[in-house]
Amino acid sequence: MRVFTLEVPAEAQWGEGLVSFPAGEIIRVDGRLESVHEGILVTGTADAQSVGECGRCLTDIAEHVEVEFQELFAYPGHETTDFEVQDDHVDLEILVRDAMVLSLPFQPVCQPDCPGLDPNTGERLTVSTETEQREPLDPRWAALQDYSKDHDDKASRSGVDHTEES
Repeated sequence: MRVFTLEVPAEAQWGEGLVSFPAGEIIRVDGRLESVHEGILVTGTADAQSVGECGRCLTDIAEHVEVEFQELFAYPGHETTDFEVQDDHVDLEILVRDAMVLSLPFQPVCQPDCPGLDPNTGERLTVSTETEQREPLDPRWAALQDYSKDHDDKASRSGVDHTEES
C-alpha cells in the first residue's frame, strides 16, 4: 500500500456551462494505492476551486469542490476494463477529472434562495431599490389604479360634513 498527495494544475478547463474548473487551477489529490489480486485499487479524494456564475442572477461565484473516488486499475489481460495498469503506472487524470466535473451543479446559484433578475428591468432582485414588487398592470384596470380605500373614506367624510353644515 502507498499513500500519496499530489497538487497539479489542470492543463485545460474542466467542465462547460455556467461553472467549471479553469485551466491552471490547482487540483489537490490525496489517495491510497493498494495492490490487490486483480490490479491496483485507488481510493482517495480530490478538491479544487470551481468558478462560474449564478444561474439565476448571473453573479460571479466560486465554490470549493471536494469529491471521493475509488477505482480498480486492472492488470492488462484478456478482459477489457475502463482503467488499466500501464507499465506499472496508473493514470489518475481521467478518473479525477470525471469525478470533479460530475460533481459540479448543473444550475449553480449564489445562495439557495436567490430570487434572480427582474424580468422588466434586468436588475438583480436581491439589490433592487423598490420596496414592493408590483405585477404588470392589465390595461383594462388602469383606470382603477388611483382608486384606494382612503379615497372612499375621504368622500364619505366630506359628504357627512356637508350634510351637517346644511
